[in-house]
Amino acid sequence: MKTARAPGKLILSGEHAVVYGAPAVAMAVNRYAKATAMEQSDSLISFNLLNLSYHKSMTKKALKDVKHRLGEGYESFKRGERSIKEVLKLPFELSQYALSHFLENINHHYDSGLKLTTESDIPIGAGMGSSAAMVLAVMHASALSQQKNFDKEYYYQHALDAENLQHGKSSGIDIRVSLQGGCLAFQNGEFNKLPQPPIPFFMVNTGKPESSTGECVEQVKIHFENSNLQSDFTDVTQHFIQALNNSDIHALKNATKDNHRLLCQIGVVPEKIQNLIIQLENLGYAAKICGAGSISGNTAGMLMIIGENTPQKFCEAHGYNVQTIQCDSDGLQ
Repeated sequence: MKTARAPGKLILSGEHAVVYGAPAVAMAVNRYAKATAMEQSDSLISFNLLNLSYHKSMTKKALKDVKHRLGEGYESFKRGERSIKEVLKLPFELSQYALSHFLENINHHYDSGLKLTTESDIPIGAGMGSSAAMVLAVMHASALSQQKNFDKEYYYQHALDAENLQHGKSSGIDIRVSLQGGCLAFQNGEFNKLPQPPIPFFMVNTGKPESSTGECVEQVKIHFENSNLQSDFTDVTQHFIQALNNSDIHALKNATKDNHRLLCQIGVVPEKIQNLIIQLENLGYAAKICGAGSISGNTAGMLMIIGENTPQKFCEAHGYNVQTIQCDSDGLQ
């Protein structure tokens, strides 16, 4: 029996714009997806996905058929024949695809079966990279169960294939941050390590967004065409990086506020969340969404709040729980 874990993440600056070549800053956090893989005497592949209450055994051929069907669906999406939401319809299919895709690509032929158990304390659909972390944990646990280990680049490439099913065109940032751990600047597939933030960061889960990440990505594309948004997001993130390097709290807050306003401009911050952030800013905090956000509804996933003191009383008065977040420096283990 082998167990692997991968951390979730928060994007501190530059979400959405990173897909178009602008820089982004993200931090791995102490919330984890865990996977345990072990051989079993029969020839079946068994899934015990605790958070999804999914328990099923299937033949190896049936698992390959799932992978083939999902792959065909993604090709149909790329041809413009269906939306990304129509590709991966059921949440447990991501782990099934990740396992099948990985075992197929390492050319592993085994006579025995395999039992995969997963669990996670990363909120699903909240912009914390839950799918990327789970894909990595599943792949690493399955590799370890076969007495194999691979470098991070190998995991990155295969996890990216699975992530595309979820997001349409994955920027790769969720996978990279979960792999490496720490705080990273990310641009065009390249990354550099950054200092951890000098003051507490807090997070509030505003609820699962009504829109999927893929739907938001498709909508945002309209705003980025024929505009200066890439340049605007780049400037904001460069200011954020400079503030991190200088441990400048005031500049961190200002860059976060500017980032929030750009996210409002591209339509991924629901009005209810905008009003909440206005009130937080009036109390001396800076805040912004940390994932794709939502193009509809009243929820937007995870909200990042920067301030010297916890905003617990204010947030509880508005029906939200506050959590202090810590950086995970280990990455995939």
